[in-house]
Amino acid sequence: MEAIFQTIARIGIVPVIKLESAESALALGKALLDGGLPLAEVTFRTQAAAASILALRKAYPDLITGAGTVLTTAQAEAAIAAGASYIVTPGFNPRIVDFCLARNMPIVPGINSPSQVEQGLERGLSLLKFFPAEASGGVKMLKALHGPYAEVSFIPTGGVEPANLAQYLALPYVAAVGGSWMVKEDLLAAGSFDEISRLCAEAVGLVKKLRS
Repeated sequence: MEAIFQTIARIGIVPVIKLESAESALALGKALLDGGLPLAEVTFRTQAAAASILALRKAYPDLITGAGTVLTTAQAEAAIAAGASYIVTPGFNPRIVDFCLARNMPIVPGINSPSQVEQGLERGLSLLKFFPAEASGGVKMLKALHGPYAEVSFIPTGGVEPANLAQYLALPYVAAVGGSWMVKEDLLAAGSFDEISRLCAEAVGLVKKLRS
């Protein structure tokens, strides 16, 4: 497993973030670090994604900054140029995966079926995003996938929240979970960065408690 993935697994929770501007990215980065969560997955759901990643990497070199919702090789190229620590895709797009692997860029592609897991294994990947987690069968589906693919670890994302967090983290093959409840769009829009820090600290504490 890549060193970056070992760090993500140690943290245990990946905040999935939609940013509208690079300016708000800087305030968010501080909020995450103040909340004890040195990790951010900035999604390519806005035009500000690449600029936000670049701003975060320059201002907070200790913040692991991933690029999420990468749908094209052009977006992957932009993420790499911006200094993204790793790339995440919602589904398994062979072109994007191969593009990243050819450039030694850590990538976590999304899967929700055995065939997609096998595509990952064929490329030497052992960490995959399980998405959309709850809609794809949740913990029950993950247990089923683990049977034939015991060497694979997962980051379930999509419908994961404090209420079901324990169910996912109880599985030893869940490296981390992805979620947005601590970095909701309305909090970002309102500039409620103190609240984001509080929610991050709360989430980090919950993960530590569940894993202890």
